[in-house]
Amino acid sequence: MITNERDAREESALDIAKKMLVAARTAPKGKGVDIVECAVVAGDDKETLAAEMEAYSAETGFKFLLRDADNVRQSQCVVIVGTRHQAQGLNCGHCGFPTCSDKPEATPCEVNSVDVGIALGSAVALAADFRADSRIMFSAGMAAQRLGWLGEDVREVYAIPVSISSKSPFFDRPSRK
Repeated sequence: MITNERDAREESALDIAKKMLVAARTAPKGKGVDIVECAVVAGDDKETLAAEMEAYSAETGFKFLLRDADNVRQSQCVVIVGTRHQAQGLNCGHCGFPTCSDKPEATPCEVNSVDVGIALGSAVALAADFRADSRIMFSAGMAAQRLGWLGEDVREVYAIPVSISSKSPFFDRPSRK
């Protein structure tokens, strides 16, 4: 049997993305509390994500969302990572308030924010280990959050489009006017 690489890209990207979920899940968590949520977006849902990014661009006027939506379409799949909010009771003040009880509900616990960052770093490191192109995107993450794909209580969602092609679509990206 002969499998041409071009015919295996979609399957390979999805396999890498699923491994990225493992990397995000097993990444160290502050205080050992796992409230990170993650998933893979592929197929028709990828277009739904790109369309939501375009809608968000129309609302905000941020043109980079259009460029990033193009990148989502160029990728084989997208990994999304976010966190449920849960104050960790450390009273560390990193959120800007002296104690967890002083912190407004809308203000994220800094430990949760760091957990998302570490999970993202682990996920993109794994993609790099497989030489797949990826890029962490606030824009696609915000669109996924608006769509509620990780749950209505999950915030600080970021996205990582995964691409297997001869040239990374995430490098030398033209802006859309």
